[in-house]
Amino acid sequence: MKKLNLFSLAWPIFIETALFMLLGFVDVFILSRYDDLAASSVNTANQAVSIVTIVFTVISGASAVLISQYLGAKKKEHASKIAAISIFFNFIFGIVISAFLVLFSKEILVFIGAKGTILDFASEYLSIVGGFLFLQAVLASMSVVIRNHGLTKISMYVTVGMNILNTVLDIILVLGLFGAPRMGVMGVAVATTFSRIVGTVVLAVVLFSKVESIKIFRFLKPFPWSDVKDIIKIGVPSALESFLYNISQLVITSIVLNFLTNNELIAKTYVQNITMFFYIFAVAIGQASQIITGHLVGAGEMDKAYKSGMKSYRNALIVTMSACVLGVLFRTSLLDIFTDNEQVIALGATLLLINIALELGRTTNLVLIACLRGAGDVYFPTLCAIVSMWLVSVLGSYIFAVVLNLGVYGLWIALAADELFRGVLMFWRFKSGKWKTKRIVKS
Repeated sequence: MKKLNLFSLAWPIFIETALFMLLGFVDVFILSRYDDLAASSVNTANQAVSIVTIVFTVISGASAVLISQYLGAKKKEHASKIAAISIFFNFIFGIVISAFLVLFSKEILVFIGAKGTILDFASEYLSIVGGFLFLQAVLASMSVVIRNHGLTKISMYVTVGMNILNTVLDIILVLGLFGAPRMGVMGVAVATTFSRIVGTVVLAVVLFSKVESIKIFRFLKPFPWSDVKDIIKIGVPSALESFLYNISQLVITSIVLNFLTNNELIAKTYVQNITMFFYIFAVAIGQASQIITGHLVGAGEMDKAYKSGMKSYRNALIVTMSACVLGVLFRTSLLDIFTDNEQVIALGATLLLINIALELGRTTNLVLIACLRGAGDVYFPTLCAIVSMWLVSVLGSYIFAVVLNLGVYGLWIALAADELFRGVLMFWRFKSGKWKTKRIVKS
């Protein structure tokens, strides 16, 4: 395999991540032309989806670490075995979770606090998108395999196609153009699901013709329980961190739905859809850095892994902070894209100012946690997540937003404090070098 380069890996991931986020952005934007509460309902439903997809994260996240370290150690066949395990388990768990969401979509949404019109819209969306969530599980596994072989452009091209298809179908089905029925939220659900079907088929064809052979599933017999144990050992702590984050966001969403006004909820939705474009470079750099760190650690080159990680962090910080400043300068114009509600625009404009502190911490976490994971150091970030997300993020959200009556501003202050606190801890951990002893794959 050719030497991995941060830029060559990161830019396709950047575009893919931007387009993947744009899928959700387009859904919310087009629904905002239909109904503001419909846009918020999809955002609420996706909170529930984020929780159950943690199972996929256990498998695909651990597989990414193992595949990169095995490839770095020149053990290609073992990397293929991990790929087969990842795809197989994500498909099985995906089917189970899809069935669960179809059967209990309304109950799940009621549990997190959705009610009235938002509940009606959200349950309509979740019952369709949730039923085909196994496609997202398989997509995640296949994308991990392709990326960790250094072929990040392939999954980018597939995401471009999915994005174009989703956008066209959104416009037609939500707004009822070209004689199609005006389906609203159901139109978004159908567009999202159909684009995932097409994306899954295309990525599978590419994976098994360009990267791996379909014969990799022969490695499942006899069943490789020792490799499954490695996946669990890495995946569970990493997924627990994501699980705790999503559960904390679910609790925070419940606070928003129960204690804040509709305008504050709408402002939260629109600001989240704007700010995700601020940190996508950090996401891309983090994922590329995890691949590089895994390869270098697998090859036993620890000093190179450290220098690579610190360089990645500095680059991500410069770009993200620059995006935040631009976002603040043009905050009113950005919010005007979604709504003409002056109160929502005023709320959102202030949130974008507070968000600068949040992105400073989030960038640190996105990049350095990815580097730690690539090295196999998964327990420390999880322990920090348990403490910070609940004591700082969730408890802080309730205290600032409800007790101190700061509303959605208090929510953002608590979220920023959480990211900054964990960011300091992650920076210290990476600088300490303790992750160098966590290598999983031995030469």
